[in-house]
Amino acid sequence: MQQSEPVVIADAPLRWQDIVAVARHGARLALADSAWARIENAQAIVRRIVDSGERAYGVNTGLGALCNVALEGEQLRRLSSNTLLSHACGVGPVLADEQTRAIICAAIVNYSHGKSGIQRPVVEMLLALLERGITPQVPSQGSVGYLTHMAHVGICLLGVGKVSYRGQIVEAAEALAEEGLKPVVLGAKDGLCLVNGTPCMTGLSCLALADASHLLQWADIVSAMSFEALRGQIAAFDADIIALKPHPGMQQVGANLRALLDGSEVIASSKGIRTQDALSIRSIPQVHGAARDQLAHAARQIETELNSTTDNPLLLGTPDNFRVISQANPHGQSVAMAADLLAIAVAETGSIAERRLDRLVNPHVSGLPAFLVSEPGVNSGMMIVQYVAASLCAENRQLAQPAVVDNYVTSGLQEDHLSLGTSAALKLHKALENCTQILAIEYLLAAQAFEFLKEQRFGAGTQRAWQLLREQVPAYQQDRWLAPDIARAAALLKQPQGPRHVLPTLL
Repeated sequence: MQQSEPVVIADAPLRWQDIVAVARHGARLALADSAWARIENAQAIVRRIVDSGERAYGVNTGLGALCNVALEGEQLRRLSSNTLLSHACGVGPVLADEQTRAIICAAIVNYSHGKSGIQRPVVEMLLALLERGITPQVPSQGSVGYLTHMAHVGICLLGVGKVSYRGQIVEAAEALAEEGLKPVVLGAKDGLCLVNGTPCMTGLSCLALADASHLLQWADIVSAMSFEALRGQIAAFDADIIALKPHPGMQQVGANLRALLDGSEVIASSKGIRTQDALSIRSIPQVHGAARDQLAHAARQIETELNSTTDNPLLLGTPDNFRVISQANPHGQSVAMAADLLAIAVAETGSIAERRLDRLVNPHVSGLPAFLVSEPGVNSGMMIVQYVAASLCAENRQLAQPAVVDNYVTSGLQEDHLSLGTSAALKLHKALENCTQILAIEYLLAAQAFEFLKEQRFGAGTQRAWQLLREQVPAYQQDRWLAPDIARAAALLKQPQGPRHVLPTLL
C-alpha cells in the first residue's frame, strides 16, 4: 500500500529508513528542483566533453581495461546500450521485488548529487518503474560489488528483459507499453552511470538494517520468556550492575528485560534457587547489547554510503569550468565491512538463542517436562525443533565468514581489489532469515514452557508475548505436525507492529 507522504530527495541527507519506505512500503520517491538542477548540470558537462572531443574515461572511451580506446559520435550511444547488454549477465535466483526496488532507490539517490552525468529522462524512467510497479527481474548472483545487478535494471529501460508487473512476469517492453512509457534513448556515459557505484550493496543493506532492528527487539522479548521459563536470577539484570559496563546497546537490552519481566511472580518466587544461571541466560544484555551496538555502527556506515557519490568518473564544476576525475568511489569497502560485521552479530544472536532453547527442552537443566510435552515417550514433543535450530546456527556460522576479505582480479588487471559488498549484503539477508526461524522456534518453546508455569503471573511483557503467540498457535498437548507452528511463529515475528504489541516502551 502506497504511503501518503512521499520521500523527496532534495538537499538534506536521506535515512536508510527512507529507502525501506519506498522499496518495501510503497512510498513515492520524488526529486526536488534542486536535485534535478544538479543532474542537469552534470549532463551539460558530458555534452561539453562530447562536443569538445576532450578524452574522459567512460564518457568517450571504452571501459575498464579498454579505457584507452577513444570513441565518438554514434559510438557513444552504442557504448551505453552495449554496456548494459554485456553487463547483464547475472545468474541464479532473481531478487525479491523489494530488493530490486531498494537498489533502484539507492541508484537514484546517487544520481541526485549531480556528479554522474546521467540524462534526466533516464532518472525519470527509473522513478516511473518504482511508481508504476514495474520491477526488473534481477539475478542475485554475479556481482563482485557492482555492475551486473544494475545492468539488469538498465536493460529494462531499453525494453529488454523481464519484469514483475501486476503480479505476473512479463517482457519489459510489454509492461512499458501498458503504462504508456517509451524505452529510453541513451547517450554518452548513461550506460556507465547505470551500472556503476554502490547502490546494489547499499540498497540491499538498507533493507537488512530494517530487518535487523526489528529482529533484535524480538530477540529481547523471546529471551525474556526463556529466562522466565528457566526461572532465571533477575539480579544479573540489575540496573546498577548493567550500568557498570556502559555499552549503549547493553543498557537498552537491560532496560528492555527489566520492563518485560516486571511483576513476574515466577521470577520473584525463583529468587535464590541457584547462585548463578548459565551464561546463555545471564549474559543476554551483554550479547544482545553487543549486536545492537554493531547494528548502530553498520547503520552509520551504510547511511553514509547512501548519501555518498559513488560513480567513476565524477564530474565536478560547471560546463564552463569542470573537472573529470577518475577515482575509486565505486569501491564498496565500507558497506561490505558493515554487512559482514552485522552478519556476525546476527549469527551470534541466533547462536545464543539456540543455547537457550536447548535448555528449555533438556530435562536435566530445565526443571520442566522432557521436551516440553506432558507424556514424553509416546510423544517426542519439541525434541527435533532444537535440531532445526542447531542446523540454522551452523549455516549462519558459514554466512558469518567475511566476504570482504576475499579477492579476485577482474577486467584484465584493471580492477584487482574488490569489496564483494553485494555478496556480503545478500548473505546478511540469508543470516537474518535463519535467525528469524531460530527465534521463532525459541518463541514456540518458551510459550510451551509457560503452559507448565501458568499458575503464577508472568511479566508484563512476557505475558502479552505468550498471549500473542497463542492467538496463532495453540498449546502443544501431544505430537502434531510442527512445521506450520514454526511458520506461524516466524510470520508473527515478521509483522511490522509485532514488538510494539508486546511492550510499547520497548527500546
